[in-house]
Amino acid sequence: MSPDADSPPDRPPLERARDGLGQVGEALTRNRIRIGLLIVILFASGVIAVGATGDGLSTASAADAPEAPQADNITVITESGRAGTLIAYNPDGSILYYADERTKYFDVDQVEGTTATVEYVATDTLHTSGPYCDSPPCARNVIERTNLTTGETEVIVERYNHQETAGEWHDHVRVNETRVLIADILYDRVYMLNTETGIIEWEWDAQADFDPADSGGSFMRDWTHLNDVSLLDDGRIMASLRNHDRVVFIDPKTGVQEDWTLGEENNYDILYEQHNPDYIPESAGGPAVVVADSENNRIKEFQREDGEWVQSWEWTSSEMRWPRDADRLPNGNTLITDTHGNRVIEVNPEGEVVWEVGSTLPYEAERLNTGVESQGGESAQRLGLESRTERGATSDDGGGGFDPLTGIGHFLEGLLPHRIVNGIYFVMPVWFGAPQFAAAGLGLFAGLGWLGAELRWQLRDAGVRFRLPVYRE
Repeated sequence: MSPDADSPPDRPPLERARDGLGQVGEALTRNRIRIGLLIVILFASGVIAVGATGDGLSTASAADAPEAPQADNITVITESGRAGTLIAYNPDGSILYYADERTKYFDVDQVEGTTATVEYVATDTLHTSGPYCDSPPCARNVIERTNLTTGETEVIVERYNHQETAGEWHDHVRVNETRVLIADILYDRVYMLNTETGIIEWEWDAQADFDPADSGGSFMRDWTHLNDVSLLDDGRIMASLRNHDRVVFIDPKTGVQEDWTLGEENNYDILYEQHNPDYIPESAGGPAVVVADSENNRIKEFQREDGEWVQSWEWTSSEMRWPRDADRLPNGNTLITDTHGNRVIEVNPEGEVVWEVGSTLPYEAERLNTGVESQGGESAQRLGLESRTERGATSDDGGGGFDPLTGIGHFLEGLLPHRIVNGIYFVMPVWFGAPQFAAAGLGLFAGLGWLGAELRWQLRDAGVRFRLPVYRE
């Protein structure tokens, strides 16, 4: 019987054997790739698991809070993240005072005429419906005064906001015994409150000088994010409009002095969503402003020259992530709050870190008896400070030596915009550092690579082929 004309001719045995070996080889190759990618994913998962179960930094209780190195005086640190705390360290590094009654703690200043009494703003998040909160979460903002040695605390001001998002107070200024200036984020204003009568005696509304339609963030959600206010000796008010990338100077009678404005919206070479600017007066080498340039991960200082602001100093670090406070101390050092770096550090004029303590998402730090914020320090120009970039330890534990994961983590961070990196660290647990960032990145890439490979193999087995737009015959 003759073979069917439509059936394929029998292939030579050698060719069939070669094809069979090719199929076996391809299957082995696929399995090797799968095993390799699985190993990467398991390794990444292990690194993350070790970080989660290790003895990491915690300030959730006074017993967990780390001790600090010795310092010249009491250091007070506020935290506004996962563990809202106010911690005061003795000069010998031991804990003098610890409080966690409030959900978040922000600005803290020493009370004039005292040696160990502070006044601060804090926020309670209200999670249940009640007479002060119709649609949780809501916010209760307070100004409190605490004697750190006796623990005696007095509530000075208490106000409720109908929402928590952009409903917190981040800063206040004590004007005299009966008046305080408040930076009100929710209503985009600075106002002077009489603490005896509860009456607002003066107010600056950001809408007097800025249009919500073409500036800042969402007007209905978080427009200016007015996070800092200072009262200058000449009666002017300095305020930080974070979402406008500006530090503004306000004449109480005429409003914003445009020729004094520091920064420009969306011009991130100057400032990018800054926090806690401190004014240094002429008597200390100013006018100058030292400010935490948060989204740019650096501390900057600007000097007033010929009617303009000129950058005079900068300090940054490969380890710094989203700093939110910087105070110039009388000894020429700078006390820095590195929020996502989970630390508070002191940097000397040579740019070296000479004091450091761990802290979970710290907001502000104050060294007592050195002047409120940077009032006791001098400008970088007068001190002759040079801009510095500190190269941090190659391992997150500070133990030295080469740590490939930390290096990879910093490399991956450098590929992404600072805002994305800071956002990732904001939502992640405090133990999530550069090694875990690297592990998560490697695991993600391996998982996506595996998914892509399996899809390609499935299509290939189904006879689907892809060609590039340009190919060579």
